[in-house]
Amino acid sequence: MNATPASVWSFPAANVSVEHNSAPYFLCKRLVDLAFALLLFLLLLPLMLLVALAIKLDTRGPVLFVNKRVGVRRRAEAGRTCWEVREFPFYKFRSMVHGADQSLHQGHIRAFVQGQLPAADGGCAKFKIANDVRITRVGRLLRRTSLDELPQLLNVLRGEMSLVGPRPVPPYEVAEYQASEMERLAALPGITGLWQVSGRGELPFSEMVRLDREYIRNQSLWLDCRILAATIPAVVSGRGAK
Repeated sequence: MNATPASVWSFPAANVSVEHNSAPYFLCKRLVDLAFALLLFLLLLPLMLLVALAIKLDTRGPVLFVNKRVGVRRRAEAGRTCWEVREFPFYKFRSMVHGADQSLHQGHIRAFVQGQLPAADGGCAKFKIANDVRITRVGRLLRRTSLDELPQLLNVLRGEMSLVGPRPVPPYEVAEYQASEMERLAALPGITGLWQVSGRGELPFSEMVRLDREYIRNQSLWLDCRILAATIPAVVSGRGAK
């Protein structure tokens, strides 16, 4: 059964731990998100201004790339946690030429979800398009260093994302999901997550879903801290970020 991302729907967070379903955890998580996102935004603001200047000097077009992603809003319903799925504006530094054709990415993601991408170099099929000619010179550096993700701190401050959670995905990816894969939406999407620190773009779709479901069923502040700590070496190594 495929999802219909153009609408708003909800589903119960079934088969999850009591800790995951507890209001104190979500409150503490939100407070941590606000404190750290605000601190990081202020500390990294000079760097972000330099990145914005580099983008403007490199190619014409806006500094930010804004598109729709699928997220959730938590609410209690009959004593259970339910997740209302909705779209939100997702911010990144622009790493492609202005007006790049997005249909190429849509077709690539459709094949990735359906397991139809050919593997390269004897390994797994890559999540990201190899040798994408739409990426700018500055954009390649931003992607390799994950600096293009910094504007998502605004999404965290707005409550649309968390520092840690499943990868936020576009509506056309969710449209390809089967019912069993919808569970990966039962948490706020994150800037980093278990998938990102476990191989990122080098992992197949089935493994991405498994890792996201594992995080959702076991999430805690301790696990969030471990993932945040593991994010630094993952970013430095650049594994799966090209």
